[in-house]
Amino acid sequence: MLVWLADYLTQFYGAFAVFQYLTLRGILAVITSLVISWVAGPAVIRTLNRLQMGQAIRSDGPKSHLSKAGTPTMGGALILLSIFISTLLWGDLDNRYVWIVIGTTFSFGLVGWVDDYRKVVEKNPRGLPARWKYLWQSLFGFIAAGVLYSTAQSPAELELIIPFFKDFALNLGPFYILFTYLVIVGTSNAVNLTDGLDGLAILPTVLVSGALGVFAYLTGNIQFATYLNIPYISGAGELLIFTAALCGAGLGFLWFNTYPAMVFMGDVGALALGAALGVVAVIVRQEIVLFIMGGVFVIETVSVILQVASFKLTGKRIFRMAPLHHHYELKGWPEPRVIVRFWIITVVLVLIGLATLKLR
Repeated sequence: MLVWLADYLTQFYGAFAVFQYLTLRGILAVITSLVISWVAGPAVIRTLNRLQMGQAIRSDGPKSHLSKAGTPTMGGALILLSIFISTLLWGDLDNRYVWIVIGTTFSFGLVGWVDDYRKVVEKNPRGLPARWKYLWQSLFGFIAAGVLYSTAQSPAELELIIPFFKDFALNLGPFYILFTYLVIVGTSNAVNLTDGLDGLAILPTVLVSGALGVFAYLTGNIQFATYLNIPYISGAGELLIFTAALCGAGLGFLWFNTYPAMVFMGDVGALALGAALGVVAVIVRQEIVLFIMGGVFVIETVSVILQVASFKLTGKRIFRMAPLHHHYELKGWPEPRVIVRFWIITVVLVLIGLATLKLR
């Protein structure tokens, strides 16, 4: 929005042209969303407390979690609000990718909101039944995939890139739609499964989002893309604003979500942020790098799959409890130790993902 204003004012005072630079607007997007989260956070927490939006705690989980019962949830709405305002202010609203990412993020956030509402307000422990949750996620995932496929303007937008291989690119053709759907829905649920400890999911989300912002900036610049031998996607650079806004909003939320948490993000935040990471990775053609950088999300998801499969096939459990972070809690690790070690792993994985830019 302010890009349009700055563009208009440039004809009267040339200094306003500085707001055309992505890097400056990215920094401003981080600051804007961070300040919104900081300022609005206490009011949101008070409101959630007043409305008795308290988190229900699983009785079969770690006993240390019982003290968290009643902690306000659905705080992910604060993250989404901060992202939305910051992106609208500093993003180029003529860019189709900006609207695709915003639409996907908030549609998945709506699914999460309904799930949280049923659990917290209607006191339905099942929340939104799994079949309905996956139905709506699938619908929105396929819509995003279909829009990206139908609006693709170059073959590079439909190619699968394999990290560490310089000249390998597989054109997915129509299979792109199914692949994109799987990435978006899979990442959405993976982040949701990881969101089980104070701050465990939000900082890895911020780190991965920041790295994807780097990929977006480079992918949208033909000179950098050519030099690094990555696909050039016209307009993808503008996603730097969205990822920067996500980083700021996430860090602002972490201020209140760090151990011991004053608020939880709930499904409204986790499902939305996971979908956001997935759709950005698809646009910048770095789906496999996303799986590397988001390795913590992947491991958490795999632990649940293995646990369920093992119990159904053999009647035995592989882990003391799934997702994996609960396994380590039940082994006696203090919650902060689990959280920080998973954060450290994410830092390493994000650096490996960024290294793929040159190791080709």
